[in-house]
Amino acid sequence: MKSMKFTSLLTLAAFGLFTISADAQVKEDFVPSTKNQPGQQYPMVNSQGYARFRVNAPQAESVSVSLGLGGKGGTKLVKGEDGVWTGTTEGPMDEGFHYYHLTVDGGVLNDPGANNFYGSTRWESGIEIPAKDQDFYALKNVPHGNVQQVLFFSKSTNTVRRAFVYTPPFYGKTNTKYPVLYLQHGWGEDETAWSTQGHANLIMDNLLADGKIKPFIIVMTYGMTNEAKFGQINSFNYKTFETVLVDELIPYIDANFNTIADKNHRAMAGLSMGGMETKNITLSRPETFGYYGLLSGGVYAPKDIKDKNQVKGIFMSCGSKENPDGIKKATEDMKQAGFNAVSYISPDTAHEFLTWRRSLYQMAPLLFK
Repeated sequence: MKSMKFTSLLTLAAFGLFTISADAQVKEDFVPSTKNQPGQQYPMVNSQGYARFRVNAPQAESVSVSLGLGGKGGTKLVKGEDGVWTGTTEGPMDEGFHYYHLTVDGGVLNDPGANNFYGSTRWESGIEIPAKDQDFYALKNVPHGNVQQVLFFSKSTNTVRRAFVYTPPFYGKTNTKYPVLYLQHGWGEDETAWSTQGHANLIMDNLLADGKIKPFIIVMTYGMTNEAKFGQINSFNYKTFETVLVDELIPYIDANFNTIADKNHRAMAGLSMGGMETKNITLSRPETFGYYGLLSGGVYAPKDIKDKNQVKGIFMSCGSKENPDGIKKATEDMKQAGFNAVSYISPDTAHEFLTWRRSLYQMAPLLFK
């Protein structure tokens, strides 16, 4: 098949969404997305970051994909004589993971070729645009830790709740005790996000194999953020989750895992709305956590923390397409006030999982020093 040419890309470039010439060619080196269901060829991605879709819907009148650039409402697919709808994004996507769905004759459906991931308060289809630096979260032949589900009773909510716990390779072979990072997802997601979309376990395995960090446990639980409707997120009350996390889950983890159960060996971090939870809970419970991390989740200011001994390390990050100047300034302000603060800006990403994968990779070596 000959390479396609798009003549309207300059319009998209004007939005700052990507840089590409008006007569750029789309390379025909498409391969199946790594997030596809077994044996499924579509969706496909190419080396430039374009995505191509194929949907068999012979009775449909219209089919579109929610992914797409330029404010045009996604990618409209075109129906062939065989009843199969196909289409390619008008421009390359950001590298990394993206949620998406199909709209078929006005109905929202998942792509039967792609695996499903919990995001946007529903199970969405997912696609992976290969990143140039994907090696740090790749599945390699190295010692691997485990991600296990635990169920714990929450007296305050009168429910049995779920958490996923990453334990490093060789955990349990000795009586070694480990620090713990409590790592929160964002709005619309749940406790599966960090290990499934975020590959937190693989990031940790690879860091450990490279000798860049000392082992620690990661605990991921539902932050109850989806209680807030989109558009009303500012009304979210984190206090109920604070009770579940600090008064119920942490004691459960300390009682059932080999943890070093003190503040200086306990960290909390979160992405997006999970960052908001992290900021509020770390400030509300200064006796609980010694390390703080906000990943596209706001900033700390010197006025927030009256006692410099309250926190051993602060990490703040975002994508370069988010608010990098704000993150850099906040970090510099904290440093000048005498805090141990570090910032990280993920290149060429926005509010998305490659930003947060990279942030975890950068933050992990700074914890529990």
